[in-house]
Amino acid sequence: MRKNIVLLLLCFLLSAFVFAGDFGLVLDQNADYGGFEGDGSFTWSGILIPRFSAMIGNNSNIYVSAGLQAAYDEEWFFVPELLRTEFSMYSGMFDFTIGRMQYSEPLGFIAEGLFDGASVSMTNDYGTFGLGAWYTGFLYKRRAKIAMTQEELLSYSKAFEYGDFANTYFAPGHLVGALGWEHLGNAFKKKVSFLAQADLAGEELLHSQYLIGKLSFPFSVFSFDAGVSFELIQDRGDFGIAMAAELGVIYPLPIRLPGVVSFLARYSSGENGPFTAFEPVNTKAQGEILNAKLSGLSLLSLDCFVRPHKTFSCGITSTYFIRSDLETYLSYPVLKETNEGNFLGNEFFARFLWSPVSDIQANLGGGLFLPSMGNVSPDAGISWRVELNVIISLF
Repeated sequence: MRKNIVLLLLCFLLSAFVFAGDFGLVLDQNADYGGFEGDGSFTWSGILIPRFSAMIGNNSNIYVSAGLQAAYDEEWFFVPELLRTEFSMYSGMFDFTIGRMQYSEPLGFIAEGLFDGASVSMTNDYGTFGLGAWYTGFLYKRRAKIAMTQEELLSYSKAFEYGDFANTYFAPGHLVGALGWEHLGNAFKKKVSFLAQADLAGEELLHSQYLIGKLSFPFSVFSFDAGVSFELIQDRGDFGIAMAAELGVIYPLPIRLPGVVSFLARYSSGENGPFTAFEPVNTKAQGEILNAKLSGLSLLSLDCFVRPHKTFSCGITSTYFIRSDLETYLSYPVLKETNEGNFLGNEFFARFLWSPVSDIQANLGGGLFLPSMGNVSPDAGISWRVELNVIISLF
């Protein structure tokens, strides 16, 4: 393992000497303290990210980045990662990229993040057409956040161990393919994508396909976003149809300070009714305190954000969580003994951002989740957390 890390670093440094380009080093640190009621615990993590980018000829580009994370959560652990590392080539209307790249489908909560593979896109007067294929099994599991089955959820929760590297480091192996189209040339911005994933590793094989669409358009002083996804699921031979949808509204504040008020509504189907439970590829938390994925869950969120000074901004978000059914979401604050009610409660989260110079950014946030504002378990304890994130670009 140590030889592989040394080899990775040598390749990174060699690329910096071979190509004349841009080299940078970023330190990203996060400390938080949180828990339930009066009981709290402290965690800290920091990741050092060297990056290198360079042009190769007139129409090619290489980007390499890696990371070494140190973290404390009752005990210390260290995790190496290869981050975004890709080779891109441009030729007329076509763009081609291969390597470890960022990808997001139109809605951003089904498949988003780093993926290993290749993509090609073509841009003309009718929009941008894209095609890509990726594999997830070489990613670090905590960054990939894939937990579509109970088996994958247990694997995600298992701590990383150097002595059992192969079984505790990598994300579940899924093959992901996407075909997409977007047109951003006028007031109505349209995005459509067909996404498919095949489970290649688990015992509880779950395959899924998604038809995704999103439309963004202005109306008077408002801006609207509306999106929907229909999912076909094959779970150990059983077929089902699921769906998720969202509606977003943005309104600029009529005050002298720069600021906006935004509203977001999201719905995902559960086990009851005409649909089965919606299953995204990535387990993206829908709240800052309530770390729930969008499966059998709906939410209503109101956010206010202002920038009183060019170096300082702040905002507060109120998010109300609702269970779409009584079978899919069974985590906090649900009491499995009774399992009644659909209204989980409300989360409040405030955030303060300070960036005195472009190379330094500090983000202080804190909030709480109140089950007392719902009918699922109104007597359950309050969940809370405060956090501080500092990003420093060393050079």
